[in-house]
Amino acid sequence: MSSPLNVRLEQYEGPLDLLLDLIHKQQINIYDIPIAKITAQYLEYMERAAELNIELGAEFVYMAATLIHIKSRMLLPRDPALRELEGEEEDPRQELVRRLVEYERFKNAAEMLQQKRLIEEAVWSNPQIHQFLSEEEAPGLAVTLFDLVRTFQMVLERARKRPTFEVDQEGVSVSEMILYLKALLRDRPASHTLSFTRLLEEQRSRKAMICLFLAILELVRLQAIVIGQKDAFADITIRKGKAFDEVLASEEAIAATEEDYS
Repeated sequence: MSSPLNVRLEQYEGPLDLLLDLIHKQQINIYDIPIAKITAQYLEYMERAAELNIELGAEFVYMAATLIHIKSRMLLPRDPALRELEGEEEDPRQELVRRLVEYERFKNAAEMLQQKRLIEEAVWSNPQIHQFLSEEEAPGLAVTLFDLVRTFQMVLERARKRPTFEVDQEGVSVSEMILYLKALLRDRPASHTLSFTRLLEEQRSRKAMICLFLAILELVRLQAIVIGQKDAFADITIRKGKAFDEVLASEEAIAATEEDYS
């Protein structure tokens, strides 16, 4: 007897990951998405997942409803009376495009660091580590890059639902956020930790959150800071790494890192 046909369905981190993959595979301009075509392909993926008994989260269903809503707005003609009163309506795809561009930026940063595997090296724990720790210290749990990205996305989603008080052309950069982290940890003992989530939530704008996140990734890559968790599902913490003083000794070198993110 021949073996049954094995059908494999690609797995995605979330609906934005799926949409981005559909766009890239077809070389579609992300700023001019053919919403009817992408919506049909997105719904086809969900149907195939249902046929294979693959459970998709509520965020996939919500995105499907969003795509259908955008499609209907683009297909239905607008009332001429409303056009005279309110002027030209903004592109219904604008918010979706902004979210996709933002997600792609973080995903690219994550993939770049993942290739170098420096994140894993910075938080790697040896089974014999207890021999080198004092009684007050604990090794904690290793944190992956995907844990950082997932937490960052969660904080960003919460930030969208609260009032924002952004200042136009806010002067914030990755190098300034590196100096900010340096000031927070410089005079603290090596065991002192900062809450990753709280640091993000204390920022007053989305741009500041993004710059802080990139600054943390850069410092982990350079082994200037270490990320970890005390318990499973606990908040991610940040503390000094072995190269903290060496990496952050020169403000000129810190300022030079801005070129990589300009």
